[in-house]
Amino acid sequence: MTTRKPLMAGNWKMHHTHLEAIQVVQKLSYRLEKKDYDRTEVVVCPAFTALRSVQTTLDADRIPIALGAQNVHPEEKGAFTGEVSPVMLAKLNVRFVIVGHSERREIFGETDDFVNRKVRAVLAAGMQPILCCGETLEEREAGETDAKVQRQVTAGLAGVSPADATGVVVAYEPIWAIGTGRTASAEDANATISVIRKTLRSVVGETAATIRVLYGGSVKPGNAHELMAQPEIDGALVGGASLDPDDFARIIQYGR
Repeated sequence: MTTRKPLMAGNWKMHHTHLEAIQVVQKLSYRLEKKDYDRTEVVVCPAFTALRSVQTTLDADRIPIALGAQNVHPEEKGAFTGEVSPVMLAKLNVRFVIVGHSERREIFGETDDFVNRKVRAVLAAGMQPILCCGETLEEREAGETDAKVQRQVTAGLAGVSPADATGVVVAYEPIWAIGTGRTASAEDANATISVIRKTLRSVVGETAATIRVLYGGSVKPGNAHELMAQPEIDGALVGGASLDPDDFARIIQYGR
């Protein structure tokens, strides 16, 4: 039986200037204790403009929180105005990179193939991708949830060896629950993540047992305990609630 250490990742999206980000990560660190870090891996994913400031704060204050990025371009360099490469992120000690978030897919038109290129580029640069998958409300009502996440996970990990897949994190984020206040029931979330786990086994074999699968979608202090009590849920990708250090700390502590 593989023990997977839970992971709580805060996706700050397009919020917090670099000065605000420093304050938030410091306040978050004040609210967490050693036992919290021992039990749970904590990640914050600021906007690109705040990455360096947060990195230096984490390093200078020796805060045991990992740094994550919200996006990346798959190429190392080139004429891609406005983009950021994996190498640039790795040099900032970024450990995790969110890849294929539904907002990138739905708003910016990222395809499964493009997401796969990002996954492989992140791994090649020595970082860990947080590969997102999830269905729309229409797909859910049509009974297409399982097929959607199976397709996205399979496509996202195409060409990734079982050995490299040990560095992958998957996040199930039902699109209809993101920022809406609606949350999949803990049982429904667990059932879909079970499908994701089976899909991972078909793609990378026994390595699937080591891959953490998170839930994302209106996670709050009030539902963190119920979600984390489910056997297949290994943590959360937290949006709005991660902007507030008090709320995010309580989520990391599973609602305490």
